[in-house]
Amino acid sequence: MKFSDTLYKSVKDIWDSYYVHPFVRGIGEGTLDKDKFKFYMIQDYIYLLDYAKVYALGVVKAETEEVMQGFSSTVNGILNGEMNIHRSYMEELGITPEEVKNTKASLANTSYTHYMLAVSQAGSLGDVAVSLLSCAWSYLKIATNLSKINGSLDNEFYGKWIKGYISEDYKEEVQWLLDLVDDLGKHLSEKELDRLTEIFINCSKYELMFWDMAYNKEM
Repeated sequence: MKFSDTLYKSVKDIWDSYYVHPFVRGIGEGTLDKDKFKFYMIQDYIYLLDYAKVYALGVVKAETEEVMQGFSSTVNGILNGEMNIHRSYMEELGITPEEVKNTKASLANTSYTHYMLAVSQAGSLGDVAVSLLSCAWSYLKIATNLSKINGSLDNEFYGKWIKGYISEDYKEEVQWLLDLVDDLGKHLSEKELDRLTEIFINCSKYELMFWDMAYNKEM
């Protein structure tokens, strides 16, 4: 069994709850209050700035040029690809750069990113990869699930969010990270694998907290 299969099994119940979360479901059904989505957009934009820093730590921790290139490419993909979706929504929602700069990260947001940065800075390349995987992989799973809702992809507002996270470019980024995690898992002891699994579970719990935070607009 691949290490990623073990990781998925450890969080399946948590991830299944994402699909029925009122915020997530609201995107798929096109019924989510846009004010909640606006709150989410700003918080997620702030989150992605730190998320990109975790990927940058992968460049530092990498032991081969190929892995360095993979992490470097993904940093660029986040800052100049994924975040472009956010910038497009921000323009549509009337969110100014000043508003983003003047908005503080919520407690759930700060706790999540600080956790990822802490384990990545103190740990190995495996810690970096696993801490990143929960967000990247679960968004692909969520968007894939939402794409099956009748009319979701045709929704003129939320459709592009779903399409962005099932795009071929995004799928390739997630697959690269999955392959890296599986490769690293082949060379680790059971104790090390258990530690990485704990990080993955914690990050998955933080993802659920993030959805709750967005839906309730909690600072």
